[in-house]
Amino acid sequence: MAFDETEYAGRSFEPAVWKRLFPFLRPFGPLLLAVLVLNVVCALVDIVLPLLQRYAIDRFIVGGTTQGIGGYFLFSVGVILVQTLAVLGFTRGSMSIEMRLGRDMKRACFTHLQRLSLSYYNVTPVGYILSRVMNDTNRIAGLIAWNFFDIAWALLYVLGVLCAMAALNLRLALVVLLVVPAIAVLTALFQSRILAWNRRVRHAHSRITGAYNEGIMGAKTSKTLVIEEQNCRDFDALTAQMQHSAVRAARLSAVYIPLVACLSSLAAAAVLVQGGLITAQGGMMIGTLSAFLSYAVGIFEPIQRLARMLADFISVQANIERVTGLLDQQPLVVDSPQVLARYGDCFHPIRENWEPIRGDIEFEDVSFRYPDGKEDVLSHFNLKIPAGTTVAIVGETGAGKSTLVNLACRFFEPTAGRILVDGRDYRERSQLWLHSAIGYVLQNPHLFSGTVMDNIRYGRLDATDEEVIAAAKAVSADTVVDKLDRGYLSDVGEGGDRLSTGEKQLISFARAVLCDPRIFVLDEATSSIDTRTEQLIQHAIERLLRGRTSFLIAHRLSTIRHADLILVVHEGRIVEQGTHEQLLRQGGRYHDLYVKQFAQEAQSRVMG
Repeated sequence: MAFDETEYAGRSFEPAVWKRLFPFLRPFGPLLLAVLVLNVVCALVDIVLPLLQRYAIDRFIVGGTTQGIGGYFLFSVGVILVQTLAVLGFTRGSMSIEMRLGRDMKRACFTHLQRLSLSYYNVTPVGYILSRVMNDTNRIAGLIAWNFFDIAWALLYVLGVLCAMAALNLRLALVVLLVVPAIAVLTALFQSRILAWNRRVRHAHSRITGAYNEGIMGAKTSKTLVIEEQNCRDFDALTAQMQHSAVRAARLSAVYIPLVACLSSLAAAAVLVQGGLITAQGGMMIGTLSAFLSYAVGIFEPIQRLARMLADFISVQANIERVTGLLDQQPLVVDSPQVLARYGDCFHPIRENWEPIRGDIEFEDVSFRYPDGKEDVLSHFNLKIPAGTTVAIVGETGAGKSTLVNLACRFFEPTAGRILVDGRDYRERSQLWLHSAIGYVLQNPHLFSGTVMDNIRYGRLDATDEEVIAAAKAVSADTVVDKLDRGYLSDVGEGGDRLSTGEKQLISFARAVLCDPRIFVLDEATSSIDTRTEQLIQHAIERLLRGRTSFLIAHRLSTIRHADLILVVHEGRIVEQGTHEQLLRQGGRYHDLYVKQFAQEAQSRVMG
């Protein structure tokens, strides 16, 4: 779900959007006020400096005296010292706000993501989430920490300069004011166009980054498909779009900047000519003319900055909406207030109230429809699974084998009906209570960055090294460790990319074993393990599953012949159920699948 920044090109300032930031800004109230005061001090010093210049010229140069120069020097040094300290304090304060505000927003997003249901991750691309958690929060924090205060400085400086010029000489002030509207109009015309093209540059840059990522991650696929040339053509097209947008933005800036500089120079020239005539006629001192020139040259740059920063404020509303949109996402599976009060949530569990889990599971008149589906996947389904039962679920790819398991594990909830765990509707207890009793081994397991020891210990964080090693040996994961240079202290790499898929599955299996779950789910967990390794862990699986309720989502039917119950799923519905022998005698879909797979395996052995 890609985000197109041009969608927000025509947006105007909307206060309601910015109010969403107040909870994040509230802890920074005193610091924000302090930084604002320091900016005010900087602006006042910037306004005062030309007046000091005026005093020095009129008194010491034109007046031809050095009397009082010592006091003037000390006062000037004091003013500059105040400005230096104010800039230092402002910089440190803004940096602190940027870093801490960005941290708080990232933390809020990440914490909220932990609460969202599995369904959110099924339909939301990872890049979409990362963009909001990383890029958008950084841009918001940077704008609040710097641009907000720059706007305050620019506004105060412009108003202060206009007042100072009017006080010095109203006639010359009007000369400068005649140019200000022209620059304001130019800025409004050009900045909107420059901003629009810069948005296109950022959008093109995002697409180029995505292309880089795909090119690197899919390098092997590209080479096997021999599509390197096509990849280069696609990448050239993206870079050409970015170049076109960047050149257009640069051309507009190349016209805008000289025009503003020209108008500023004309204003300065007009002040110099008009002021020179007034000075020659004795109507104004040279020092006043010098101060006026400083003001006339300096007033236009803040006006330009104001326009740019106001455009940025409007633009960053898109980032705020993206972040708050993520925070507004609601999990589909939630515990009731009564359940939360008794059992706690995933961050504050009240474990002393958790009842032990035996593992009895019952589907009672269950119907289920996916949130984005149009018809029921299950309809009035009933099934009782006593504790310790091994249930195998088979079917073709995409048949819906994981639906039953997701419901039993409460990753989804029934649309109608109830699912009972140990005789009670599992919605009467917390999600964490149930999930803590489940060991799940995925077909494509995920390992976290860190060592082998760390990844296995995620199954039970308080486990000792000896318990981790015992869990690894129980599923033959020690055969993987023995091949690594540093054994259990070897780094698995990002996502476990230093290990093969089969090796990752063994580590994942050991992790599930370590948590000693009452309910086991093996989602085609031996599909990427070679036959020899599969035989090694098959006996371990049978021993480990003894006395536990278990669900086996299997591709190899030979691995589930001893299951207590086999469910055959077709097009999202259970069409057959029974033991291995019962289903073979029926001669239905399971029989056909088994015979077909047996023939394929026999042919593979002959060809091998």
